Amino acid sequence: MRLIAALGCLLGLAACGKQDPSEDPAYAAACHGPPLRNIEQRQAAFEAGYGVDNVYDCITRDSWEKIQAQNAENAAKRAARQREEASATAALPASLAAAREGFKTTVHVRANGTPLPTPPAALFIRSDYTGGEGRTLAAFVTPDPHDGQRHAAIVWITGGDSSTLGDFWTPGPADNDESASEFRKAGVVMMFPTLRGGNTDEGTREFFMGEVDDVHAAANHLARLPYVDPARIYLGGHSTGGTLALLVAETGGRYAAVFAWGPVGSVDRYPGSMVDFDFAGLDERERKLRSPKFWLPAISTPTYLIEGREPPGNVGEFDDLCRNPGNELVSCIAVQGANHFSAIDAVARVLAPRLVANAHLQAPWLSPAEFAAPTP
Repeated sequence: MRLIAALGCLLGLAACGKQDPSEDPAYAAACHGPPLRNIEQRQAAFEAGYGVDNVYDCITRDSWEKIQAQNAENAAKRAARQREEASATAALPASLAAAREGFKTTVHVRANGTPLPTPPAALFIRSDYTGGEGRTLAAFVTPDPHDGQRHAAIVWITGGDSSTLGDFWTPGPADNDESASEFRKAGVVMMFPTLRGGNTDEGTREFFMGEVDDVHAAANHLARLPYVDPARIYLGGHSTGGTLALLVAETGGRYAAVFAWGPVGSVDRYPGSMVDFDFAGLDERERKLRSPKFWLPAISTPTYLIEGREPPGNVGEFDDLCRNPGNELVSCIAVQGANHFSAIDAVARVLAPRLVANAHLQAPWLSPAEFAAPTP
């Protein structure tokens, strides 16, 4: 019957172009929807996973019904997962510090054993500290200038594998200075800590969990150095280091202010190639405790979220975090004309001298307006 109908169209024995296909019982049995009129429609059908009937040039009814059943099944699974996740997290406190209390993560990943670097002694010296698990962790700090003064200081958390240090002291160009050298050049004491599982430490990485405790421990160690002003301890980080710095801010601490360059709101946005771990397999509580977007209202110290407006970068994440932080202590600095990498230097050049001069901790340290596009 289908072959006869097709031949009839070809021979002009039937007004195929004018007849409503739905009126043809054979078409209705074989197809779903109207005929595919052009190559673009056929390609779209193939890309959506549908089969195409070669006689009627339509989406086959069998493939349409199969995909609808799959979609319904997937929707039911998503709804069930959302109910489970809501149940698992409903009892979590509003404070990240309280939500983390007593929690034991299932994530334990060995570091790659990268040897500890050796920076020039004129720039950085070893100043190891006791981390959150009680082990000694390596760290490097700016040497004592021996001027009898107590100086502003910043704990800087690197991007990438934030637990591990490589060459952190060599300044990069202005469009990508991940050493944040403007702070050191301005006279801010800098501390670059390794964290659990970093370099040759015998512990394991937990990715945005126990590392929070290590950063707090590093800041407390820095405050005890005789040439550091314990009231002017700052925290900064870039990319994954920015995400970690934001989580640290959400758990309190002794910081006069926190500066997070290019953080993400939810850690499952990181690909495994970037952080050496796939967060998609974690349960909702594990992910939520690592995701800053849920805990912004709990921040109790001035905190600045910073990102360049130009690609590449995390500007979508920045906008999501800044849409409604629910906390007047959180400021968002969108740097016009800069990207994820050049924003470090663009902001540090302005910020570093202020940290040196601001002995009385007068906020704000940064204003969104000064990094906005100039008025034409």
